[in-house]
This record gives sequence, C-alpha cells and structure tokens, in this order.
Amino acid sequence: MDGLFAGIEQLALVRGLKASFVAYPIVNALHIMSVGALLTSVWLMDLRILGAFRSLPQAPFVALLRRTAFGAFAGALVTGSLLFSVRASEYAAMPIFLAKMTLILLAGANFLVFMRRVKGSDEPAGGAATMLAVLSLVLWTAVLFAGRFIGFLG
Repeated sequence: MDGLFAGIEQLALVRGLKASFVAYPIVNALHIMSVGALLTSVWLMDLRILGAFRSLPQAPFVALLRRTAFGAFAGALVTGSLLFSVRASEYAAMPIFLAKMTLILLAGANFLVFMRRVKGSDEPAGGAATMLAVLSLVLWTAVLFAGRFIGFLG
C-alpha cells in the first residue's frame, strides 16, 4: 500500500498542486466551503425531520437539502481527495484520518437509510427516523471534528 500512496503523491497533478503557490490554498478553501455546505444542509434536514422549522413544508425542504447535501458531498469528495493526495502516505497512516473515513462511511450509510425511511410527511418523524436523524447529527459532527484534528495530530 505504501507504494500506491507514494505513487499518488508523484502524479503530475499532485506535484503541480504542491508546487503552486495558490492552488493548494484554493483547494483547501473549496473543501472547507463544501464541508460547510454539507454540514449545514444535513443539520437543517435532520432538524426539520425532528420537528424544527415547522412553518416550512417538510417534503420540498428536505428534497432541496438532499440535493444540496449530495452536491456539497461531491465537492468535498473531490477537494478532499486532492488534499489527501499531497500527503497520501502520511494521512493513510494516521489513525484520526482512518477514523474520519470510517465516520464518513457510517454517516453516508445512515444518510441512505434515512432517505429511504423519510416519506415526505410534514409531521415530525417518529421512531427509527428520529433515531437516524439524531445519529446523522452526531456522525457528521464527528466527521467535522476528526477532519479538524488531522491538522493538529499530524
């Protein structure tokens, strides 16, 4: 695996990203923007499912936020992959990075189950949907914290 990560770090695009004075900060800023949009849309969606913002019809509100979350996740995935590529060997060996990736997988799986359970009613969700919304809030917040700790524990 070390050879794979070292190879990623030697790709022309990655070397260009490392060598550029502005490219890495721009990618980093776009990653922060994507993560912010993702977490905001997920939090708002989960809170609406839990009964907040009742003046807004749940079905269209959740549908809009679902599209926003998917787009933001795509942006975070692309920019995060670019950030990872610069120090792939180092990040892949960090337990906090591995924890972040695991949390993303768990949050993504929870999101898919959550979207299948929410029927679009304007009433607050009960039972499993409530538990999935709370779990979503916890998981995505943990992803954010794990991501921030990568910079401080590396």
